Amino acid sequence: MIVSVPKEIKNQEYRVGITPAGVKALADAGHKVLVEKNAGTAIGITDADYIAAGAQMVDTAAEAWSGDMVVKVKEPLAPEYQYFREGMVLFTYLHLAAEPELTKALLEKKVTAIAYETVQLPNRQLPLLAPMSEVAGRMAAQVGAQLLTKREGGMGLLMGGTAGVPAANFVVVGAGVVGFNAAKVAVGMGAKVTILDVNIARLREIDDLYGNRIQTIYSNALNVAHAVKDADVVVGSVLIPGAATPQLVTEEMVKSMKPGSVIVDVAIDQGGAVQTTAKHGATSHDNPTFITENGVVCYCVGNMPGAVARTSTFTLTNATLPYMVKLANKGWKEACKTDEALAKGLNTHDGKVFFKGVCDKFGMECHALSEVL
Repeated sequence: MIVSVPKEIKNQEYRVGITPAGVKALADAGHKVLVEKNAGTAIGITDADYIAAGAQMVDTAAEAWSGDMVVKVKEPLAPEYQYFREGMVLFTYLHLAAEPELTKALLEKKVTAIAYETVQLPNRQLPLLAPMSEVAGRMAAQVGAQLLTKREGGMGLLMGGTAGVPAANFVVVGAGVVGFNAAKVAVGMGAKVTILDVNIARLREIDDLYGNRIQTIYSNALNVAHAVKDADVVVGSVLIPGAATPQLVTEEMVKSMKPGSVIVDVAIDQGGAVQTTAKHGATSHDNPTFITENGVVCYCVGNMPGAVARTSTFTLTNATLPYMVKLANKGWKEACKTDEALAKGLNTHDGKVFFKGVCDKFGMECHALSEVL
């Protein structure tokens, strides 16, 4: 199989879909790997590194999209739709429930698109989403701490306070991988941390680990409203795999927050967990925040882990590489037949949608995996 890896073009997106170790694994298995020149230069992976591992470097994006399987990090952007073609396998993050135009383009060109974020193990864990969720969660606490400073529009709070001065009130809505990692880092910074979720078993786990260092609260509209009103930092980290994120933090809740408080909506990739940020739309690393009429600083960058691109690239490809090799060795259909988790990653094929969350969002017919597998 020819596996090709284009350079990412999203704003300040320096991650790359494969590392030299990944190239070597594919090359050793008999596959040809094409990597666009300078794809990893910004994070210290040189073209020479890729060549030494067995890759062939190509000059143009068109060449880098020419493989039987295209491996990326972020969802394709409009200028890349021209490279879509029938029979191509696309293996990347897609977040289609928040991307109607991308969904339309994939269906029109009959691309076989397998989304990292919907690959799901029998225990419901998301092995290819978890690595970036871990990064984004840890970043959320760092970003929140920075945005609390006056220079960034915040109220001028130090996350951990000082002797005799209270720490910041750090509220996390959603106790999944993002939320747990955000809470863990915020605890390390000395913040007063509250986490809300509907999964009582998950809250019990966190309580067992952290005791009174993290306040766990069952998530319902009233409890979320109370927690958000008193918060200095709110992290939106709610996830329904592959589907639009429920907006649990309403505009009225945001209006109740103190001037200079901060929202970090990590869930913006899937539409956003906060009504205010969802209406505004994703921000970029070049212009990461906006401030509401009542002075709340909102951060909703759609590719947060891109800011720590070297760490993110190696973290991601540690998880994606075994699936990548399986797809290359067996072809997408046989690989999905023999791996139930990977099969759940199939979002589009032959102009049809196979993931319920996307169908529900856009009112499309949802096809069963059994039709193709």
